[in-house]
Amino acid sequence: MTSSLRTATLMGPQVSGDLPGPGSDALLAHQARRESQARTYPRHLPIAPAEGSGSFVRDVDGNVFIDFLGGAGVLSLGHNHPELVQSVVRQLDTLTHGLDFPTPAKDAFTEAQLSMLPPRLRERTKVHFCGPTGANAVEAALKLCKIATGRGDIVSFHGGFHGSTHAAMAVSGLVSQKAPVRDGMPGVHFFPYCSSACPAGPAPGSCARDCAGYLERALRDDLGGIPLPAAVILEMVQGEGGVVVARTEFVRRVREVTRSLGIPMIVDEVQTGCGRTGTWFAFEQYGIEPDVIVASKALSGMGLPVALILYDAALDTWEPGAHIGTFRGNQLAFVAGAEAVRIVRRDDVLANVRRRGVQVADRLGELIGNPWVREVRGRGLMWGIELANPGDGRPATALAGEVQTYALRHGLIVERGGRQDAVVRILPPLNVTADVVDTACSILVEAVSACASRRSARSGPVVRAGLGGF
Repeated sequence: MTSSLRTATLMGPQVSGDLPGPGSDALLAHQARRESQARTYPRHLPIAPAEGSGSFVRDVDGNVFIDFLGGAGVLSLGHNHPELVQSVVRQLDTLTHGLDFPTPAKDAFTEAQLSMLPPRLRERTKVHFCGPTGANAVEAALKLCKIATGRGDIVSFHGGFHGSTHAAMAVSGLVSQKAPVRDGMPGVHFFPYCSSACPAGPAPGSCARDCAGYLERALRDDLGGIPLPAAVILEMVQGEGGVVVARTEFVRRVREVTRSLGIPMIVDEVQTGCGRTGTWFAFEQYGIEPDVIVASKALSGMGLPVALILYDAALDTWEPGAHIGTFRGNQLAFVAGAEAVRIVRRDDVLANVRRRGVQVADRLGELIGNPWVREVRGRGLMWGIELANPGDGRPATALAGEVQTYALRHGLIVERGGRQDAVVRILPPLNVTADVVDTACSILVEAVSACASRRSARSGPVVRAGLGGF
């Protein structure tokens, strides 16, 4: 760690001059000439990172930022956790790639992952290693359920996001991503997702539109038009969808419906897994047991790629080679992932997630009442601020972009998501300290307040819209 990052951990972020600085500007220009148009993050966060440590990154121009994007959630223990780094360094001299052969590193990793499951679920769970992305694990989960049930249709939910590969994209709600790609996977049916952001409005403990009941009636109706599906895929918290937290009653009823009809329930924990919401998997907070769990992002704790599905052994009907991937034997990710589980237990990281989550809720709660803030929501260390025009209730996309830029210029990296990118999102390291959270939240509250005030000044007096749908 260089002196600039040491200073940052003591003094907070340091940003001087315009962004991007000259070094970052040159690298961004090189990237624009040579890389595809599909690149995303540098378009809204114009920096070129050079070094990371814990919750901080330094760009090539010496600017230091609090990183509350965290590799889109993969850096669960922050940048370059020294114990994770050492575990990888030791493994480098031993074995780096092992296909799907059993190895000591893989066995230890598998044992560590199974040990984090609730005991009843652990006893009947098998593990399948996929290609090294969450999207590939989603593909594997869908394929597994189709083979095991002999059925082909899939039920997904409005607002969900499961990846950019062919089938994963088909079960995602993001229409703009799917629109240019013809002949998508058929047989996908989308249903309402019950949350505080539901079009029916807030109704604690129930849903005025009875989303789970609507699903059940459609699946049981002989004239409903939907064959009994191979699977239902669901996120407990829709990350890319804007940090939309499912209501407990809804999730439990979906589980009851799927179990009664013999439909495997896939829970996508790619973003919520590995402690992000305060339990190892988010579904634990809902009192359910899924049939298939999809995990990836934070499995290694430090961004080394690995993905897997954990599933009920009763579904293990596929043939050898039914779902393969050359890089499913990443020994470096395995040793880091096993070490990450050990650290999470030793340092009681999940308790820190819950404490810091309360802290974030309290600090961002200062924004409640701001006419441009529709909702502040989240769980654990996964939070979003939804911004909407107080005059007509439409998503305030431009304002969200201004908030992201303001935060960056004041030393905080945040992401955007949700409908029309109007939700400002944070994914801090799970071991983040109270002081760093306080500094980051101060920047974010100031960013929203200052940018919203400027917008109000430009648009004149407005009447706050009610909390409604999209």
